[in-house]
Amino acid sequence: MEIRGIDPRDISWEQDHADYRVYFWDRSSNTSHEYEILDQVDIGELLTWTRQHAAEHGWTYTLYAVADDDGRRGLIRLAGVLDDPFA
Repeated sequence: MEIRGIDPRDISWEQDHADYRVYFWDRSSNTSHEYEILDQVDIGELLTWTRQHAAEHGWTYTLYAVADDDGRRGLIRLAGVLDDPFA
């Protein structure tokens, strides 16, 4: 992990609410279960729910923030499985 100091004035915008997507990976059947969270939710609360839901089912997960780049939707991984979850 690399950590460096920053100048907070280099940001041109911010928003207080994000939409999230959670992908649960059922490796035993090679299936996924996808959810979009649209409420204003605390990321700690969402991570707690995600981890509990995955553990209850024996799944792994990937949690993303939904981002917009010039009108194109994309995902930014926040936690969970990196790369191919079925590898």
